[in-house]
Order: sequence, then C-alpha cells, then structure tokens
Amino acid sequence: MAGSRLTPFRQATRSERVAFYDFDGTLVSGNVVTRYAWFARRHPNKAIAAWRFGKALLGVPVWLILDTFSRRLFNIVFFRQYRGLGADWLRSQAREMFDSTIRKERFRYAKERVTLDRSEGYRTVLVTGGLDFEIAPAAEYFGFDDMLANRMSFSEGAATGEIVPPLLAGEEKASALRSYAGARGFAMEEAKAYSDSYSDLPMLRAVGAPVATNPDARLEKAALANGWMILDLRVSPVPKRATDSS
Repeated sequence: MAGSRLTPFRQATRSERVAFYDFDGTLVSGNVVTRYAWFARRHPNKAIAAWRFGKALLGVPVWLILDTFSRRLFNIVFFRQYRGLGADWLRSQAREMFDSTIRKERFRYAKERVTLDRSEGYRTVLVTGGLDFEIAPAAEYFGFDDMLANRMSFSEGAATGEIVPPLLAGEEKASALRSYAGARGFAMEEAKAYSDSYSDLPMLRAVGAPVATNPDARLEKAALANGWMILDLRVSPVPKRATDSS
C-alpha cells in the first residue's frame, strides 16, 4: 500500500486541505539520474566510481528514450544502477548531497510556494518517484508535512536495484494521492497538485486544482486544453490561468 512509504513530518488536522507536489522538474532542476551520478562519483573505491559514473553517462540516451515511452519502465530499468551499493553508505551521503547539490538546484520561488500553501491551510505532501533516503533532507528543507517516495529494496545491507512495490509513477502516483487523502478524510476535489511532467497527468487529473508547474510541452498543451493553472517557479510563486499565461 502507498501508506507503507509515508514519511510524516507533522501530525495532520482534519480542518486542513491537502496540496501534493512532484519534486524533479517541479521544485528542483535535478532528477533521479543526476542524483545517482552524484553517488557514483562519490564511491569510496575510485575504480568503481569511474566505472559507475561512465556507465551512467553511456546509459543516458537509452534512459531518455525509455522515459519518453514510459516513466514506469524508465524507473524499473534505471534504479538497477543502484545494485550493490551499501545501504548505510547511501544514507550517510544524503545530507551532503542535499547541501552540495539539491539545495542549489531549487527553483527560485519553490520554497515560497510550499510556504504559501501551508499558510493558506493546506497540508503539504511531497509525492516523488525519487528514493526516500535521498529526498528526505530536501523534504524537510522545503517544509513538507509528509512525503510519499519510492523505496529501494536492500538485502544483506546492499541495494538490490529493485523498488519495493508499488513503484510510484504515472497511475500509481495518482493512486497514492487518493489513498493518502482517503485515509485522512481529505476531499480530492479540494486538493491541489503540482507537477512539471506529462507523465504525471493522472496525478493532476486526480485533484480539483491541478497546477502545471514549469510544464513540459505536452503538459502545457494539456493545461491549455483543460484551462488549468500554470506556474513557473523560476519567475513567480503565483500561478496563472492557462489561457492567461501568454
């Protein structure tokens, strides 16, 4: 169940509404590939570091094709890169990765947008296809109340390269939103969702107030067709109606 991957940062109150946020491309410019590359370069064995980083670079064209075809398939294939990396080592590096990389990748008004939703009575939830241990420091920095993220499977202290089901991508992310809201009594028609990617169309359609945030071309087209709000966190924390965005 989606609830098994919930990381709570604050207890919920029944009077709140809920706002769901994607992470990569929505709040920060980085993504799962750049974060893995960071881990690869940092491997304590220099030969293994060079091999892992080089393999990651060679895989980029394939991953781009897979991501265009299916975000779920991309995740299944991509996260195999983590196979063999130590659980304790990965977790010990997460804070430094945030301080040195992720924090610098945030869009100018990203944190302000999350803060505004909280001030308006929304419970803020990060819903990401990234890995929980690498995203947790960022979730705390942005002030999220909860986090739903993918979880790597570990065996005998090492990553297996497999994600503990369900893998959060596409329809599974939308299901995670509905499960979260249903368990806590939040009405989906009063909920917000923010994402940059067309692959998150199910997530945006699941709520009453979707916000296409730094949208890719296909998502911007969908937002225009549906009259959704559009937000560019590089220039403002305030979204505009899609028909007014030009």
